[in-house]
Amino acid sequence: MTDLTNKVIWITGASSGIGKALAQTAAQHDTKLILSGRRTEALDALAEELAVDCLVLPFEVTDFEALAHKVEEAWGWQGRVDILVNNAGISQRCLAIDAKPEIYTELINIDLIAPIWLTQLQLSRMADAGGGHIVAISSVAGRIGAPLRTAYSAAKFGLIGYMDALRTEVDRSHNIKVTNILPGSVATDVSRNALAGDGSKRGVSDAVIDSGDDPMDCATCIWDAVNADTPEYIYAKEMEMGLAQMRHADPDTFFAAIADFGAQTVEAYWKEQSA
Repeated sequence: MTDLTNKVIWITGASSGIGKALAQTAAQHDTKLILSGRRTEALDALAEELAVDCLVLPFEVTDFEALAHKVEEAWGWQGRVDILVNNAGISQRCLAIDAKPEIYTELINIDLIAPIWLTQLQLSRMADAGGGHIVAISSVAGRIGAPLRTAYSAAKFGLIGYMDALRTEVDRSHNIKVTNILPGSVATDVSRNALAGDGSKRGVSDAVIDSGDDPMDCATCIWDAVNADTPEYIYAKEMEMGLAQMRHADPDTFFAAIADFGAQTVEAYWKEQSA
């Protein structure tokens, strides 16, 4: 069991959305929080709001040359990091046929390579400390291959693969637990900030995201999964949960269903572009 009490928790992408909610819910326990992201003012405001000790540690996750120094700062603050939450990321809303190749480089760097780097840079420290817990915020799109999200799905599938393989190496050998989280629709700015085919921000949200679950409810369930040392937790409902479970349980039905869903999504996409 990974009890949050007295833990030093490092959360990336903490300035908004699920990351902010994770910080707010973790602060309800006797924790110490390291808050990272790009927007220093938003991180400072969050730290002021929380009634626990916080270290604001802003950085760009793809500034790979700076990551080792950031890890030094994080570990130097309290002498340890008990839980690392790889939450920072960006999504996509465009067809593959419309996407510039650079979209794939940017998304995979942010959503896959960056959390791998940040994890790799502190594995030895966690092992030497006697253990720890690594949490990776993937997505249902890391299980089902969702339309308009080819780069995003590639990165999130890859993140699950890396973490699953890592777990086999460090769980029993070093007492480092690994939890993959696969959220479905949560009411955040993920669609609004998603990349369009030309690399610009989409700028508008999706109805399914706007009607999604409260980030605080999602965060509470994530911490419950961490507390239970759950290897993988899918936070989704209805069609999203059904497809995620069907992917392996009934692949023939799944591929037929996702083909229909994809065709409908592509048709809606072209109508939106025409409008």
